[in-house]
Amino acid sequence: MLMSHGAALSGVSAAVPERAAQARRGQPRVLAAAAAPVRAAGPGPGPPVPAGPLRGLPASPEPLRGLPASPENPRHLPQSVPRTLPPAVGSVPAGRSLRLSRRTEAVPCPVSGVRCPGGMDLAYVCEWEKKPKSNHCPSIPLVCAWSCRNLIAFTTDLRNEEEKDLTHMVHIIDTEHPWDVYSVNSGHAEVITCLEWDQSGSRLLSADADGHIKCWSMTDHLANSWENTVGSVVEGDPVVALSWLHNGVKLALHVEKSGASNFGEKFSRVKFSPSLTLFGGKPMEGWIAVTISGLVTVSLLKPNGQVLTATESLCRLRCRVALADVAFTGGGNIVVATSDGSSTSPVQFYKVCVSVVNEKCKIDTEILPSLFMRCTTDPARKDKYPAITHLKFLARDMSEQVLLCASNQNNSIVECWSLRKEGLPVNNIFQQISPVVGDKQPMILKWRILSATNDLDRVSAVALPKLPISLTNTDLKVANDTKFFPGLGLALAFHDGSVHIVHRLSLQMMAVFYGSSSQRPVDEPALKRPRTTGPLVHFKAMQLSWTSLALAGVDSHGKLSMLRISPSMGHVLDMNMSLRHLLFLLEYCMVTGYDWWDILLHVQPSMVQNLVEKLHEEYMRQNAALQQVLSTRIVAMKASLCKLSSSTIARVCDYHAKLFLIAISCTLKSLLRPHFLNTPDKSPGDRLTEICSKITDVDIDKVMINLKTEEFVLEMTTLQSLQQLIQWVGDFVLYLLASLPNQGSPVRPGHSFLRDGASLGMFRELMVVIRIWGLLKPSCLPVYTATSDTQDSMSLLFRLLTKLWLCCREENHITEPDDALIDECCLLPSQLLIPNIDWLPINDGIISKLQNKQLVRLQFGKAPGLVGHTVSSQFDAFVRAPGQPKIDHLRRLHLGAYPTEECKSCTRCGCVTMLKSPNKVTAVKQWEQRWIKNCLCGGLWRKMPLSYS
Repeated sequence: MLMSHGAALSGVSAAVPERAAQARRGQPRVLAAAAAPVRAAGPGPGPPVPAGPLRGLPASPEPLRGLPASPENPRHLPQSVPRTLPPAVGSVPAGRSLRLSRRTEAVPCPVSGVRCPGGMDLAYVCEWEKKPKSNHCPSIPLVCAWSCRNLIAFTTDLRNEEEKDLTHMVHIIDTEHPWDVYSVNSGHAEVITCLEWDQSGSRLLSADADGHIKCWSMTDHLANSWENTVGSVVEGDPVVALSWLHNGVKLALHVEKSGASNFGEKFSRVKFSPSLTLFGGKPMEGWIAVTISGLVTVSLLKPNGQVLTATESLCRLRCRVALADVAFTGGGNIVVATSDGSSTSPVQFYKVCVSVVNEKCKIDTEILPSLFMRCTTDPARKDKYPAITHLKFLARDMSEQVLLCASNQNNSIVECWSLRKEGLPVNNIFQQISPVVGDKQPMILKWRILSATNDLDRVSAVALPKLPISLTNTDLKVANDTKFFPGLGLALAFHDGSVHIVHRLSLQMMAVFYGSSSQRPVDEPALKRPRTTGPLVHFKAMQLSWTSLALAGVDSHGKLSMLRISPSMGHVLDMNMSLRHLLFLLEYCMVTGYDWWDILLHVQPSMVQNLVEKLHEEYMRQNAALQQVLSTRIVAMKASLCKLSSSTIARVCDYHAKLFLIAISCTLKSLLRPHFLNTPDKSPGDRLTEICSKITDVDIDKVMINLKTEEFVLEMTTLQSLQQLIQWVGDFVLYLLASLPNQGSPVRPGHSFLRDGASLGMFRELMVVIRIWGLLKPSCLPVYTATSDTQDSMSLLFRLLTKLWLCCREENHITEPDDALIDECCLLPSQLLIPNIDWLPINDGIISKLQNKQLVRLQFGKAPGLVGHTVSSQFDAFVRAPGQPKIDHLRRLHLGAYPTEECKSCTRCGCVTMLKSPNKVTAVKQWEQRWIKNCLCGGLWRKMPLSYS
């Protein structure tokens, strides 16, 4: 049951005489809608707290676990506050306020008693080159957004000194190559007020102070090429809040179940309805925006590309909206919170329902209970914080909790509120008249304050966690016991350049980062600086990554800073617990398909081997169907981990080769066609796998006899177009067998294949397919340079490959290859010319340069001349030198030393391929469709300069 707007206001007016009486008696004022007691975020002068329990709340004899009962920590808490909140890291001694200080660089750890780092440190900063004629200045307001693919979008205004005009720019960077910025003139006439990524991380919304909303999408699936495709407009009405409609997908991370074997238990699907559905229950795409004049506008993207737009007033009495935010309910409704910017006015909430009627978008709105900030009802602070500066729901899909920040010129106070269903007390007179009323108490929705901070320095930006961590009491207790805090903290940036991570429910401090004075521009004369209470440079916009392990901030000079946030918030943990935390988040990324770059920031070289093994163990525990879905993602994840340690660097090449092998195997098998279309049994590909695993004969022709060769018949042009892929299979088998005698050297790429029965089995199947195709068209066979004209190279390699495969076909019973096999492999170089394998280059990304925890300084538009760890030097022998001819890694085509074709490279593995396909054959197009949107490793493509040599 929802309380009407009039009821909410009448409740406030009724409380006015009572407040006046309380003030005369010297008692604290408590607002009707906010009558629950408050727990301050740290000791110090805070609002007085009522001594006894409130009506409608049970008296609880137990204080918060880990915190002594005190005036600042009352024993009687609102029901919705969990009783297992983490102790405040770096809590302030009694009698001192939680005002920020820049004197200390470490905070005392209350658990162990030892001093531990603040849980945050700078990984890298990237700034603009100073040009004499034009410069990037931060726009007001400056906004940024972080996608689940680890792309960051942010805004600046490009000022041209000659023409004195401003261009409103949108910049998009990949966190692995922050210097490779894609800057686009947004075409917005006014300052950009909102940026918002969609749930897939492939489209971006931008809105401006003139009511224009634009939807940007990738051109040719390139992360550094964007175009504005569709949009909507509310002419002349600045947009203050913007969000994509919810697609109905919501997961919950259960920290309590982090040790469970099944991914379904760790990451459960929460029942959540999309904002709007198409026929068949498919979620409809679109966006919702709130304007400064109190309008809500919804745009829906129809499958045919058409945009349906509708605009409606939030309520009959339209009023100015200075701040707003949008959240979604499980039932498919939308909740909008608004404030006119004054702390003396109520924060209003509205329910918005969107529907499509007769091919037109329809919006219905309804008023929900409102609230007044607690600081405005406290006599000591009545006029101290005149403006509400930040209004945010704690999560996009959590409309019951809201964060409010009120500020003056120098200070701020932050409050966290929760919407709860409460019983309405009924007077005894009515209970006697109607016993039914007395039995069943009427329920209403009411906002209750969860927690509030003391006086803080002025807040300049707020970043909220995106990790959907479960907030049940059990999960919170386990998270506190194991010191697993991702998703539980939100970030507050202050005007003195510092950043605090505070608990999302208790607002207690968990970690601190102190901005150093060296962040000021050195070349700026001191006289020009306005005399402010803090340093000039502070974050104006911040975003947490999707696992909450990194924080990006854009400061008042348009400079981007990347901060690491420790999963334990600086608590010193043993290696096993640290690995468990990282493994849990890696599994979350594996299940959701999100990019895991921010987790790699915390992986030390000593952890790599253990992480890879544990990840493999957890993967093998899943059911066969899920294993198949995640088969390529786990290989890509292992490859990115192995890049971080010099002892595992050779395995990076093996994992990338394995991804390539899986893709080729699936493509070639999919070309096989059943002879009779109505055959009830398995597909030709499945039958091929079954027969090759059953028949262990070393003679390739005897294996072929058992197959229906008519299923392998293809057109001659198709077979010829596949020759480059077939050649790679043949070359790789020859390389592996020739390297078998050197198997004691794990630094050589290809080593892990010699013990991988599944991969050797795939090679064996492909050799059989190629042999049959060779009978149809001999020119499609792999070309070998043999010393004897009568040498049957395919039969020889198949025989040796089968013997090696028999040694390791069962993962639990791997035997050593016998001496006869090794002797035969030793003779291979004298029978056939061993080819050079083109391994992928070691990527030029930033991640391997951040492991020594030293700050890396970068400049937008300039690739760093940094040398990574010593890993790459020992690897140069296997990779093509810069002057050598380039190769298209996916089509296996040689491009020459100075390629004339435009190319794209993967942002994660460095794989290079041509932008445009040179071949029009259907089979080749089918192969290219496998990596048209993303690389085989899942990384995004970026366009390379024309001559990438």
